[in-house]
Amino acid sequence: MVKVEGTLDEMYRLFGDARQAVGSAKKAVASTKKVVRKVKRPLNAWQKYVKANSKKFKYKSGAKKGQINLKAMSRAFKKRRK
Repeated sequence: MVKVEGTLDEMYRLFGDARQAVGSAKKAVASTKKVVRKVKRPLNAWQKYVKANSKKFKYKSGAKKGQINLKAMSRAFKKRRK
């Protein structure tokens, strides 16, 4: 390890330019990196079934009123597939 002595202004004159050069080099490398995008997988049959608004079973009363009844949807989906 090297010991460097001097005033703060002298330190900035010595090392300030080096910091900027390293920072700009890192930015250049980051900007030139190839951007990899994930390939979107197609939806399976159940996901398509749940996504369709016309097929949503909703609770009509009780604490879950207005929420989607996935249990009933699952039953209907399984019957539909047979």
